[in-house]
Amino acid sequence: MARTAFLGLGVMGFHMAGHLARAGHQVTVWNRTPAKAAAWTAAHKGQSAADPASAVFGAEYVLMCLGDDPDVRTVFEAFEPSLGAGMTVIDHTTASASLARDLAERCRARGAHFIDAPVSGGEAGAINGKLTIMCGGEEDAFAKAEPVMAAFARATTLIGPSGAGQLAKSVNQICIAGIVQGLAEALHFADKAGLDAEKVIAAISGGAAQSWQMENRWKTMAEGKFDFGFAVDWMRKDLRITLDAARENGASLPLTAQVDQYYADVQAMGGHRWDTSSLIARLKR
Repeated sequence: MARTAFLGLGVMGFHMAGHLARAGHQVTVWNRTPAKAAAWTAAHKGQSAADPASAVFGAEYVLMCLGDDPDVRTVFEAFEPSLGAGMTVIDHTTASASLARDLAERCRARGAHFIDAPVSGGEAGAINGKLTIMCGGEEDAFAKAEPVMAAFARATTLIGPSGAGQLAKSVNQICIAGIVQGLAEALHFADKAGLDAEKVIAAISGGAAQSWQMENRWKTMAEGKFDFGFAVDWMRKDLRITLDAARENGASLPLTAQVDQYYADVQAMGGHRWDTSSLIARLKR
């Protein structure tokens, strides 16, 4: 079993670290809010540390699940002097590919490895240990780290070199944005047409229109319930990273840019913490 440090015990990280402990790994956690770390140690076998450097000391694998690029950079720099040869840093934050490449170089300078490993599956995936992980990094480092990530993963794929995992997560978010908007418009249309939404979904969900979003969100969308899954604020962060990357590589993302603005409308309605299926709310205004 591996000696691990898990930094960031938010909606996702709290459960991911818990799966590591249940799998038998040695886990030391750190969180910016000490009370969250205390709650974690009360619920799981493991220990907490007062700061990132202390948490990382003696670890073979350092896992991060934070908010955005500035958070990752700040925490990384706090434990960077503690990095040593053979250690592997795994960043599960959805962050930029450019940051991933920079941190990979800094790890390499200390004889350590870096894997950018953003996740998909939301809070439910973290709770159930069924996350999908898209990775960027060296093949050897990934092969050694994969059994550790398997504690909370349904599928883990090495996409390519450093940064590729983050770019793959952007692909994931582009797909979700378009699908959710399409489903929102479809349900809105059905309502305006006076159709029974349940019968319509039953009729079309076995065909080409089927999607995970349709199967898992159509009913709550129709009922105006948006307290499931991934928050709008976090989706906008991810889409900002995606659109920034598109400007760098020349990709044209008109639909993604439009849906990002629709999410801005949802935020203006007070839906910062509503889940991403709340796009239908702006159509019902």
